[in-house]
Amino acid sequence: QVQLVESGGGLVQAGGSLRLSCVASRRADSRLTMGWFRQAPGKEREFVAAITWTGYTTYYTDSVKGLFTISRDNAKKTVYLQMNSLKPEDTAVYYCAGRHLAIISKSGSEYPYWGQGTQVTVSS
Repeated sequence: QVQLVESGGGLVQAGGSLRLSCVASRRADSRLTMGWFRQAPGKEREFVAAITWTGYTTYYTDSVKGLFTISRDNAKKTVYLQMNSLKPEDTAVYYCAGRHLAIISKSGSEYPYWGQGTQVTVSS
């Protein structure tokens, strides 16, 4: 069983930055495709970014391209989401998720492992 724990959320002013981290349990296979999703109040969960286990391939939703960067350190079993130029509409609970298949997916239903989420609030 893979356990994921996110951290790094908080309150930031518009235009600011945050870096989220997601640490996998010690027994987790580092060869996981990892994704970040977010869910704002009253809205459906949406895909944000994903990265293959090698780190060679990344994918972003259009609204965060050029602003957010996903990366990983497999030795630390940690995935990061660097978020720059944050906007109030980025306010949401951010979740990391993992799957064993090597192909990136934007569908949350294809990720069996999820963290508990970390709140990101961007004030205007």
